[in-house]
Amino acid sequence: MADDSLFADDDLFSEDSSVSTPEQTWRVLVADDEPDVHRITRMVLSGFQFDGRRVELLSAYSGEETRQIMAEHDDIAMVLLDVVMEEDHAGLNVARYIREELRNRYTRIVLRTGQPGQAPEHEVIRTYDINDYKDKTELTTTKLNTLMYATLRSYRDICTLNEHRRGLERVIKASAQVFSTGAISQFASAVLSQVTNLLGLEQSALYCSSSNHQDQLLGVRRFRVLAATGEMQKLTDLESFDSIPEHVREGFEKAMNSRESQYYENYYIGYFASERGSESLLYVTYHREPSELDKQLLEIYATNVAITYENLLMRDEIIETQRELVYMLGEAVEKRSKETGAHVKRVAQISRLLAVAYGLPEQEAELIKMAAPLHDVGKIAIPDSILNKPGKHDAAEWNTMQTHAQIGADILSKSDRRILQLAAIIAGQHHERWDGTGYPRGLKGEQIHIAGRITALADVFDALGSKRCYKEPWDDKDIIDLITKESGHQFDPKLVELLLANLDEVLEIRANHPD
Repeated sequence: MADDSLFADDDLFSEDSSVSTPEQTWRVLVADDEPDVHRITRMVLSGFQFDGRRVELLSAYSGEETRQIMAEHDDIAMVLLDVVMEEDHAGLNVARYIREELRNRYTRIVLRTGQPGQAPEHEVIRTYDINDYKDKTELTTTKLNTLMYATLRSYRDICTLNEHRRGLERVIKASAQVFSTGAISQFASAVLSQVTNLLGLEQSALYCSSSNHQDQLLGVRRFRVLAATGEMQKLTDLESFDSIPEHVREGFEKAMNSRESQYYENYYIGYFASERGSESLLYVTYHREPSELDKQLLEIYATNVAITYENLLMRDEIIETQRELVYMLGEAVEKRSKETGAHVKRVAQISRLLAVAYGLPEQEAELIKMAAPLHDVGKIAIPDSILNKPGKHDAAEWNTMQTHAQIGADILSKSDRRILQLAAIIAGQHHERWDGTGYPRGLKGEQIHIAGRITALADVFDALGSKRCYKEPWDDKDIIDLITKESGHQFDPKLVELLLANLDEVLEIRANHPD
């Protein structure tokens, strides 16, 4: 070799300079069957540094040994690979093994040969997935250092791109977990959980929504704690902005005033704002300050969080509006028949309780609760003289009264909304009987939809205990006696058992919603 420094004494090489912790070094594998090549390479690179990290040299003296080391380490930045070792094409076989069997596309492979004619450069470069091809005689100290800079820079950039790709995959997965949540409380818990998974930063965390626009106009700063972990758990449900630790409050204030996230020595304040003006704040502590990539991922994730939170708020607002409209319509019907609107609220609550006890999923139980208040909506078509008659109906009046079930089903079935479709079923079936003698269709047993069976029992139980134009409220004992007697006749026996088993909760519902 031309450069005299390649032939310097071994004393110039310091063993300490080639070995450090993997996080602080670039791992480079020298694969050559000539010991002198290892010695000289170590000597030349003894003081080499790139991007603030030194080189850790590993040695292999055969193709087989090289394969073993490559299989054991997935963080080798570069391989200086001799073509001829225990056999003429050992190095070429190793190159194919790295790319095809290990599927390692990141390690930079530089072939070195002392016999260039045996493995022509143009053929090797075309056939094998290598990154450079060098004749051993041309690798002077200067050129080897140049090769190291170029190759390690390439490896670093590939790793950075790969880490960005993996980070974005984590963001997508984390966002998917958050998008799939059904309630704001679940969403907030998922945000904290996924930030932990995303960056591994969390020790203590807090997620909350700031005060609404009306509060801000009044100069009031409040927030609602949506989820908390670690030492912040004690803040759950607090709304006073003065109740949180001073450094967190100051961080929140700064984030809201500047409308951007803030990074501190050992904690992060995330600021997420939506187009409608709602603001969310995230506080997360960490052992080390996030890298630039971590910060980019947090901001991407923050955008997704803000959009999801806004959608959840809008969805909750729609659901709450639906619920209020259903109650208002149910109450309007009850008031027309001179009955209290609290009846529909009690029927809704008791129906939900029975649905859960029956084993229905939470979502279905909630849907039944929302639809049950419309069970008597068909009464809107019944004349006042019949609807509010204090005495017993004659046969003709009773026939007219019975039509309210089908009328209600017909009115509600015109909508394709789930809540109104279920309400149509309930309106049409809540006067069917388990034994098949009910109306309007004479359905029997499980031919009656479970929502109709549940609402029928809830309706009768509450109506018997309520004052009507034609009767005084019954005693609880008389109600229970009738319900028990009608088990298997008017009512589903299983639902009767569940009602009696949960009687204390049912009576509590009635007490909480008095007429």
